[in-house]
Amino acid sequence: MELDGKVAVVTGGTRGVGAGIARSLVAAGAEVLVCARRPPEVPLPGTGFIPLDVRDGDAVRRALTALPRLDLLVNNAGGAPHRPLTRADAERHIRVLELNLLAPLTVSLAAHEHLRRARGSIVMIGSVSGSRPSPGTAAYGAAKAGLEHLARSMAVEWAPEVRVNTLVVGMVRTELSHLHYGDADGIAAVSRTVPLGRLAEPADVGAAAVFLASDAAAYISGASLLVHGGGERPAFLDAATAVPTAVPADPPAVVPAVARTDKEP
Repeated sequence: MELDGKVAVVTGGTRGVGAGIARSLVAAGAEVLVCARRPPEVPLPGTGFIPLDVRDGDAVRRALTALPRLDLLVNNAGGAPHRPLTRADAERHIRVLELNLLAPLTVSLAAHEHLRRARGSIVMIGSVSGSRPSPGTAAYGAAKAGLEHLARSMAVEWAPEVRVNTLVVGMVRTELSHLHYGDADGIAAVSRTVPLGRLAEPADVGAAAVFLASDAAAYISGASLLVHGGGERPAFLDAATAVPTAVPADPPAVVPAVARTDKEP
C-alpha cells in the first residue's frame, strides 16, 4: 500500500481527522499538501500548506490548476455545530450544506483534469450521520448522505480514469472530542457504546484512506467503506430491561394409588 511518488491534497488537513489522514499518506510515501483557511497550529512534518477556503470556487480553481500534478484528492473539510433545526434560519443550515456537500463537488471538479491524466482517485470523508437520523445536526447528516451519493455518481461518470470512494466514518477521538462527548469519563462512556470498545483514532481513518488510494484498491470504485468500529448497539437491546418470568419447576410426580384388598390373594 505504498504511495511513493504520488501527490495528494487533503482539504481540512491541518487538524483532527484530516491531519491523521495527512500523516498516514506521508508515511506511505506520498507528497502531501493540506488545505485550510488557517495554517496548522502544530506543523505537520512532510506536508505543504495551501491557504484556502474550499467554499470559494474561484480560489479553489486557481489553487488546484496551479499544481503541476495531482494523484489523490481527499475531501475531508467539513463539520457543523450542534443546532436543532428550529433554532436557526434556513440560511444557516444552507451554509452547512455548502461546506459539507457543495465544497467537495467544487474541489473535485477543479481537480478532475489532473486526476484524469494521472488516473488518480478521490476519497470522500463521509459520516455515519448520513445513514441514520442526526438530531441536532440534521443539515450535516443530509449533506453527508448526499456526499456518498455524489461519490457513487462520480465513480460512474469519471470511470475508468478516476476512482471515487467514500469512507463512512463513525466517532473519532480528536483534540475537539470534549466538545461532543464531555470529559474523560464522558468519552469513556461513549467509547463503551462502540462494539470495538473505543473511538477511532485519526490514524485509523488515515490507514483506510491509504488503502483506497493504493494499488491494492485498484478495482474498488463507487464503494462506501465503513470505519465505525462495528457501528452502534441497537437501542432496543438496552431498553428491553424486563426480567424474564421464571419457569416454574415441574410438580412432583403423582404416583397412582394401587387398588388393595384386605384379603390375601
